[in-house]
Amino acid sequence: MSTGAYDVIVVGCRVAGAATALLLARQGVRVLAVDRARFPSDTLSSHQLQVPGVARLRRWGLLDQLVAAGTPPARDVRFDPGHVVLTGRYPHLDGVDALYSPRRTLLDRILVDAARAAGAEVRENVDVDELVWERDRVVGIRGRQRGGVPVRASARLVVGADGKHSRVAAAVGAPVDRSCPASTFACYTYWSGVPMAGGELYQRPGRTVAAFPTNDNLTVVYVAGPVADFAAFRSDVEGHYLRTLDTCGDLGARVRAGVRAERFRSTPDVPSMIRTPYGPGWALVGDAGLVMDPITGQGIGNAFRDAEFLVEAIVDGLDGGGGLDAALAGYRARRDTAARPMYNLTVELAAFRPTGTAERLLFSALQGRQAGIDQFLAVLAGTLPMDRFRSPRNLLRLLGGRDLARIAAAELRGRLSPPRSAGRRRGSVEPAGEVGAGVGQFVGADDLNVGVEPVDRGGEAEP
Repeated sequence: MSTGAYDVIVVGCRVAGAATALLLARQGVRVLAVDRARFPSDTLSSHQLQVPGVARLRRWGLLDQLVAAGTPPARDVRFDPGHVVLTGRYPHLDGVDALYSPRRTLLDRILVDAARAAGAEVRENVDVDELVWERDRVVGIRGRQRGGVPVRASARLVVGADGKHSRVAAAVGAPVDRSCPASTFACYTYWSGVPMAGGELYQRPGRTVAAFPTNDNLTVVYVAGPVADFAAFRSDVEGHYLRTLDTCGDLGARVRAGVRAERFRSTPDVPSMIRTPYGPGWALVGDAGLVMDPITGQGIGNAFRDAEFLVEAIVDGLDGGGGLDAALAGYRARRDTAARPMYNLTVELAAFRPTGTAERLLFSALQGRQAGIDQFLAVLAGTLPMDRFRSPRNLLRLLGGRDLARIAAAELRGRLSPPRSAGRRRGSVEPAGEVGAGVGQFVGADDLNVGVEPVDRGGEAEP
């Protein structure tokens, strides 16, 4: 069955693909979107829709649907790295001030329905078998509707929005610009009877924990650890999961008093990778082009941002005089610039390196300084780059000279000291030594002239 010619075909209809199809259709672009799944359906997810992603959903006119479906906001957040507790609020951005953690059965359906309502042709239960080429340019797709009915469609551009194991990316041989093999595992499930006033984040030796309210009066509780621990962890998932929560204040007791609503979901398949996102007749969006370890919860927001960037490039390339390939080169540059600071932070967090004295001193110094706490939460939300937060001039303003000097001295001592061994046995589950998910080098010893703006090295760090 031939479905004709389109301006754009989008392969994949979850958050990246459905958002891309929606925004293209609203611009009058003839778009076909296909997915092997049928909606609503679930998928592994961090759930977290950070503040910038919420702002985009509001701008697209879809936030009210998410809220009306009973998705609770998390405006307040409690960050507990072990020796202090920092409580603050998420930043305000473009009329929103909360993080949401929707079930993917809800969020994906809202986006798919909106894409259809905007005029996109959305086909479910379609497996794409191969791309169609004319010389060195992609010009369409071939696949099968469930039941074996063949599908063929042509377009000026085929967009791969089909996840980190993208068939489109594999078929075109999309180069990998940066990559970091999976260094963590993720495990989560849903609990009833565990009410949450906001979000809760914990760092413990060898573990990161997040708990947020989600739909149906449930709480999603996520645990991450080094991938070397995964084999031992999955030998007793519930036991290791609950013992981890027992180290997080009263969270373990609250969860044990609740009822587990669904099965555990766990995976060690959480790489960080940036692919070249375009070529002759093709483009990539979402995890197909840029995937991060879920430890920072940025995936959905990244997908929304990159969908906007890509659609702007496509519309400019189809209508403007510069050509589609030139416009897509601009998309790549915008995406990489926007993603680089959080990508670097994510790779650093996922390494579970020992927590340094400078980090502990900084968290202690932030206690009672609400402006500093809120800025730190803005880093985690993705609205403030870490380099801007940790610049000496900013920390001087937030903390004062005495605390900044103590942090800087500790950072310098850490640089001059030989590296410490984490002391972890491969496959062990119980933490050894001081392994933790730190949040990076806060004050560079070569940036201590507080009268001069520090150099932003976010783009130079290698994972």
